[in-house]
Amino acid sequence: MPALPPAVPPGSMAALTQPEIHANGLVLRPWRPSDLRAVVAAYADPAIRRWHCRTMTDDEARDWIGAWPDRWRGETGAGWAVLDAGEAQEVAGQISLRRVVLADGLAEVSYWVLPGARGRRVAPRALAAVTAWCFSTLRLHRVELCHSTENAASCRVAQHAGFAAEGTKRGEGLHADGWHDMHLHARLDSDS
Repeated sequence: MPALPPAVPPGSMAALTQPEIHANGLVLRPWRPSDLRAVVAAYADPAIRRWHCRTMTDDEARDWIGAWPDRWRGETGAGWAVLDAGEAQEVAGQISLRRVVLADGLAEVSYWVLPGARGRRVAPRALAAVTAWCFSTLRLHRVELCHSTENAASCRVAQHAGFAAEGTKRGEGLHADGWHDMHLHARLDSDS
């Protein structure tokens, strides 16, 4: 049997300029060096640190911001600063394609929201926006996310954005307090 072509041809993502996405009252834009303070503050926040399992110095944040363009060109990931269009255009959170496998038509998403922007549904709006972009522009087949079974807020974000719960991955995520079971959620391009 002949091999099937990849779901999305290699080079499809790298051929594009990473866009600003305007949707759902948000602006998702590529990270800028001037966002350093927001990144350092985010990873100093106990809630973000708990689920993302890290802190960042200024140098680490600079490297983190600086790595996104290479990940885009390498078609392995993409990161956006999330700005609430109704606010003062300050960073409210982040959303990223933390893993992209074009040949499989797949991306995995992660997100966080800064304390001052919580309660405004920033994360589900950003998740819906980047997912729609993945399906319409990258022509991906599947977008998925994982979160600790103890992270009820992230579970609500996934549900609000139409991500079906698919199961539990046992002992899959290492956190500061040990190994956590992780919920797997996903959307397919054929989901309504």
